[in-house]
Amino acid sequence: MLSTFIHKIKLIFTDENLRMRILFILGALVVFRILATIPIPGMDRFALEAFLLDNDLFGFMNLFSGGGLANLSIVMLGVGPYITAAIIMQLMTIMSPKIKALNTEEGEAGKQKFTQYSRLLTIPLAFIQAFGFLVLLSRQGVIVDMDPFTFIVNVTVVATGSILLMWIGELISEFGIGNGVSIIIFAGIVATLPTTASQFIFATFEPAQIPLYIGFIVAAILVTAAVVTVTEAERPVPVTYAKQVRGGKSYGGVSTYLPLRVNQAGVIPIIFAISIILFPQMILEFFVGSTNSTVLMITGWLRMFFDNTWLYSAVYFLLVVGFTYFYTAVTFDPQSVSNNLQKSGAFVPGVRPGPATAEYLGTIVTRITLVGAVFLGAIAVLPLAMTAVTGYGALAIGGTALLITVTVVLDLVRKIDAQISVREY
Repeated sequence: MLSTFIHKIKLIFTDENLRMRILFILGALVVFRILATIPIPGMDRFALEAFLLDNDLFGFMNLFSGGGLANLSIVMLGVGPYITAAIIMQLMTIMSPKIKALNTEEGEAGKQKFTQYSRLLTIPLAFIQAFGFLVLLSRQGVIVDMDPFTFIVNVTVVATGSILLMWIGELISEFGIGNGVSIIIFAGIVATLPTTASQFIFATFEPAQIPLYIGFIVAAILVTAAVVTVTEAERPVPVTYAKQVRGGKSYGGVSTYLPLRVNQAGVIPIIFAISIILFPQMILEFFVGSTNSTVLMITGWLRMFFDNTWLYSAVYFLLVVGFTYFYTAVTFDPQSVSNNLQKSGAFVPGVRPGPATAEYLGTIVTRITLVGAVFLGAIAVLPLAMTAVTGYGALAIGGTALLITVTVVLDLVRKIDAQISVREY
């Protein structure tokens, strides 16, 4: 096994095309990291640090911007607007049969149009998010001395920075290896690790709690192994192609299987859930300092909810489970899969083609999605429990970061493996 690994590493460096693709990814990520260090004008760094302290919402946004939000950089939004646009387009497939057909029934050309619509939707979303963030930050005193002209310029720069990142991600997908947007998010997570580790070691490390830290490391290793296992887990459904005779030659009669992943939704349900549950926190930030009695009563209820860790965690868990089922239903259509099998002359042994096959596949997906949904919910809530035990607030978004990191690494390894296999043959 070690010799195989060494052989693949040699192929990566000796194959010119593969080497150029990897170097292109590294070059694009260097550009991304440079952009993440260029701040917008008028920033009060001390006010920013105070504002970001133990703020889960902006900690989550900072995760997707690769630390760009913590620096108030020109790419502070990261690829958040593009992700939002992609999610909206997926939801539109439920409401619009034309958009659904575009994504599922019109082949590669239809998928390209679907992706292009996501890109176009990203542009207005980037400007809307940039406007909202800058208004909020200016009200909090993070950005000072911002006249109307400077505000318009900053909104334009921040929105353009997000669109530029989307373009860099598309270039990585085309000229590199893997999903470019996912790789940018992964690079942002990895880039924040040294800062997080140094803050932990020099600010919160206590020798008396070494056994607790060792336990945390062991738990992190076990959770990582569980994430890898569940991410790769699939339920194979046996499929047989009917034997056909054409021109004196026989075709079909081959048995294979249809892989149904335990976690088909990936990290999207966590993004859905945390966006919804943290949205009231953004509303709270807008109404800080209000003297209206009704507003004060509502904000008081919201603060009580967010201060109650158990209630917060329970609602968060249920949202993740619910969105996992919802997103799986959006992206996997048993009826469409059944029709495609029937058109290609394939069938599931022991199950009648057509509606019976669709019902059979739907039942299987519902059962295995329960495992994936509960696992995603546990991954999302576990860091909150670890934070309550260790008192280290940075662990609050660790579950999402871990899931994204593992998913991207596995996908990247799979893509590199496929490139190597093609060149060997």
